[in-house]
Formats: sequence, C-alpha cells, structure tokens
Amino acid sequence: MFDPVCPSSVMPFRVGDKWTGMVIRCLEGGPRRFTELRVPLTAVTPKVLSETLRAMERDGLLTRTSYDENPPRVEYALTPLGRSLIPLLDAARVWSETHLPHLLAARRAHEESLGRYAS
Repeated sequence: MFDPVCPSSVMPFRVGDKWTGMVIRCLEGGPRRFTELRVPLTAVTPKVLSETLRAMERDGLLTRTSYDENPPRVEYALTPLGRSLIPLLDAARVWSETHLPHLLAARRAHEESLGRYAS
C-alpha cells in the first residue's frame, strides 16, 4: 500500500474531498451546465467548482461537452466510471445516518475529557 509503484497511488482520492461527491449527486439525474451546478452547490466558489470539474474530467468521472452555439454552452455528465461511485456514496450515507449519533457522542466525550484536563 505504501509502495510508490502500488496501483492504489493513482486512485482518485478526490472522491472523499469536499465537493466531488456532491457534484456526482448533482449529475446523477443527467447532464447539467456549470450555472445549474452552482444552484445546489451555493457554498462552492466558481474557482473551486471549476477545479473540481477539471479534476473529475481528468480522472474519467465526467465528460465536458461544448456546444458550438451562441452563446456557447457546456454540459457536464457522469461517465459510467463516475456513475459506479453512486453505490459507494449511498453506502457512505447509510453508514453516516446509522453512526452519526455515536460519532457525535464520541466527539462530545472527547471534548469534555480535554476540558477536564485543561483546568
């Protein structure tokens, strides 16, 4: 796993980044334009969204299609590889829904134990 030539070193770790999963969810229903992605992703800056889309395209998770129209139109769509991540996102959501109370309780307990040692 830590060998520099291990194939896992090229895995798209960006799947766990802040925006890739959300972009996948936004494109799950079909192609969307950049401005259409900005509506549900209000917290992401245009720069970060552009970087995320470029990286996802590079990794083969989505396609970018430019239409020669006036004004120009660009659409983003998931590839089969990108769609293959949807079940993983579903599993992560189920895990989170099941375990979130335990995770939050553990965090509270940890913070309380730190507070006791600080005084």
